[in-house]
Amino acid sequence: MSKSAISVKDVKIQYRVMNKMSLLKALLNPKKFSKTEYFEAVKGVSFEVEKGKILGIVGKNGSGKSTLLRAIAGIFSPDEGSIDLHGHSISLLSIGVGFQNALSGRENIFLSGMLLGFSKEQIDEKLDEIIEFSELGDFIDRPVKTYSSGMHSKLAFSITAILETEIMLIDEVLSVGDAKFKKKSYAKMKSLIDNEDRTVIIVSHSSETLNKLCDNILWLHDGEIKMLGTTSEVLPKYDEFMS
Repeated sequence: MSKSAISVKDVKIQYRVMNKMSLLKALLNPKKFSKTEYFEAVKGVSFEVEKGKILGIVGKNGSGKSTLLRAIAGIFSPDEGSIDLHGHSISLLSIGVGFQNALSGRENIFLSGMLLGFSKEQIDEKLDEIIEFSELGDFIDRPVKTYSSGMHSKLAFSITAILETEIMLIDEVLSVGDAKFKKKSYAKMKSLIDNEDRTVIIVSHSSETLNKLCDNILWLHDGEIKMLGTTSEVLPKYDEFMS
């Protein structure tokens, strides 16, 4: 009998939206502060991902894909509903999430690793491998705020790829950096994904990538599930819709 690695039930996520006035004007003129409105990014979404399966999430921009992924990663809590990871360790590979710009790349490796639940000793064991894979050289001891976007991407990818977790969430970053690093990163991620004990959710706009890697596809549209099924069932209908 298959076991669920991720259970999402009736999840709703809202954002507070300030209309008519900027925050600065509202602070300077509180009496004229307009009524706060809310935008519902995810609207009662439910699904299960079996252990060892790869789920792709598709949808137009603003459909709630990345918001849902961050909720599963525990970056923030849903306003309603529940997310159960059944005790599995989890990591989110998403550029721009989790780094402290004032700290060096080396310090961010330890910070990110500890946030993923690894001990200092475990990170120490993988440290040289992470640094070597990132190809950052001496920049590893410089503040992340001095990094180019490509260097930032390489470090983020290397940490998540080398510090392996049981569940991996990937947000549009299967190929990062220069051409050489893209080839290397894709090969590394493919080897991680192919592990039958690892559960993966991939958010991507690349139908080619999803078709190659995913068992099932979840199609989100305006925060709701439009379709959920096998890759061969869902992806052609999504591509037709988007064209």
